[in-house]
Amino acid sequence: MKARENALRIRRHVVDEKNRKVEDLERMIREFDAMAADLDRQIQAEEDRTGIRDRGHFSYSTFAKSAAQRRDNLRTSNDAMREQLADAIRERDEAAEQYARFAAQNEAREEMRAGARRRSERLTGVILR
Repeated sequence: MKARENALRIRRHVVDEKNRKVEDLERMIREFDAMAADLDRQIQAEEDRTGIRDRGHFSYSTFAKSAAQRRDNLRTSNDAMREQLADAIRERDEAAEQYARFAAQNEAREEMRAGARRRSERLTGVILR
């Protein structure tokens, strides 16, 4: 009995951990999106301030160049995290499905045992009368 309870608890813990991983990845993606949008605004403000929008121009702002590079790096990282998120969601769903199946099997076993006990008690009661 305890072994099954421990196995059920462990499987629940795995599902919870996978949920946390998905939540963390979603939070990081939102943060990276916000940072990239902020860098876009900074780049736009710098281009408006200098009046030069052509990145190939020799007088293009070095701040705007470096901010654009950081923004591009964030977007690349964000794309990789979206792939990780898709994998994490798939793993979480698989773990949740396994947990649900295991819990259902465990519950069915318990119901069978309880039914057998009730039948045994009824039989014992009939015999004792």
